[in-house]
Amino acid sequence: MTRSKALLALHLTVFVWGFTGILGNEISLDAQELVWWRVFIATITIGVYLFFKKIEWRLAPKEAAMYAIVGLLTAAHWIFFFGSIKVSNVSTALAVISTTSFFVALTSPLIRKTRFSKLELVLGGLVVLGLTIIFRFEPDKQLGIVMSLTAALLAAIFSSTNSILVKTYHPVKMAFYEMFFAFLGMTVFLFLSGVHFSDVVAIDQRDFLLVLILGTVATGIAFIVSIDVMKVLTPFTVALAINLEPLYTILIALFLYGEKEFMSPQFYLGSGIILGTIFLENRLRKKA
Repeated sequence: MTRSKALLALHLTVFVWGFTGILGNEISLDAQELVWWRVFIATITIGVYLFFKKIEWRLAPKEAAMYAIVGLLTAAHWIFFFGSIKVSNVSTALAVISTTSFFVALTSPLIRKTRFSKLELVLGGLVVLGLTIIFRFEPDKQLGIVMSLTAALLAAIFSSTNSILVKTYHPVKMAFYEMFFAFLGMTVFLFLSGVHFSDVVAIDQRDFLLVLILGTVATGIAFIVSIDVMKVLTPFTVALAINLEPLYTILIALFLYGEKEFMSPQFYLGSGIILGTIFLENRLRKKA
């Protein structure tokens, strides 16, 4: 895959992810139950693809351990992400999740054992500036901001780890087992939380249709593509491209929900600073 094709595939995936926040807001399930359904359907979707493509599915104990860690981090990321939407709103959760690029700039060199990039740290600093503005002027959304910030940190860790694993292992195999272990982890989590699975599976037709779309298109297929492009693109480039997801989602949310998603001018200033880093990063890298 060439860099241009990888970028195109990545941006199409990000566009699909732009509807994830909307789906999370529309589905009436709690965040934990929503994530359980998401990883359950994604596991089946990727498993079917794995079977028909006749991709090697056996794995060594070392692989299993790595996939389990990444899968659990992914599930935790989604719990905090959807939880943020539930306690605040779509715009807040998606704007703050853009800080993933900042956390990648901090965590990727540690995980990949490389030097810190001055460019990435400077751009990450701009992200922090935007976040600070949002946090200061949206006091009633602070719980949602903290939850989304936690989701961003978890996303940075598992995406940086996947960027290493994908150099050695098949992306579809990775995606399948990461979702499988996420499903196992969520099942144990719900059981220990005292949740009755009869309540989890007893969802109405509308919610089931929405989680089906979320689990297949926005998770199973998109997750495979997002891992595959890491063969060519750096984790920071991927993270910055994903910053467009909030832009798509916020615009869709404003169109669908109107005044419910209206925020203060300072919120849009902070969001603009965060989202603007992607364009600055691309421009600087082209000149480099």
